[in-house]
Amino acid sequence: MNITALRPRFKDYLEPLAAIAANLGITPNQLSLLSLLSGGGAALLYSLRFFFAGTILLLLSGVFDLVDGSVARRTDNKTNFGAVFDWIVDKYVDGLVLLGVGLSGIQIISWVQFVVLPPIADFGVVTIAIIGSLMNTFIKPVVYAEVGFSERKNGKIDDPLEGVGFFGRPETVLVLVVGGLTGFIWISILVIAVCTNLSAVQRILYLYRELA
Repeated sequence: MNITALRPRFKDYLEPLAAIAANLGITPNQLSLLSLLSGGGAALLYSLRFFFAGTILLLLSGVFDLVDGSVARRTDNKTNFGAVFDWIVDKYVDGLVLLGVGLSGIQIISWVQFVVLPPIADFGVVTIAIIGSLMNTFIKPVVYAEVGFSERKNGKIDDPLEGVGFFGRPETVLVLVVGGLTGFIWISILVIAVCTNLSAVQRILYLYRELA
């Protein structure tokens, strides 16, 4: 899938919002903080089973996440802390939102072949989804630290892993949004649990071939 390559196109559509934020004096770090707060609100609403409303906040969080980089370039306010804070916020949002779905108590695999499984089985799937989401991203900074990728393009570290892995954060958010808006969020969690971990394995195999 890998829709990361489409990120610049999405940002182009959001340039008017970036211009408004820059004119209002809103800093990139403030936008990252708004992304975190929106994501936290989405997690809370998910835990209360308000999946549609939570998804709207998740979308808003994604918009803030896309706009902050554009504002940084417009205002020439790019900092190393801002780049790190953006990564941290993304992972907090992903983890909190998935945890919110788990805390909602929805059935994901509680009925398999007409055998009732304990609720812990459903939370186990959510846990696998959280681990996959975090590890799929965690691989990249480990490579940066150990191998030494440092060249930057548009403020982002430019490395080969950007195009490796068929299921990253954009796909995770997209699948959650579709599930939340359609009422099939339990399917979203299953897809995320499977695909994020498979994508992490794909990146590990790529690194083995390139670095071993």
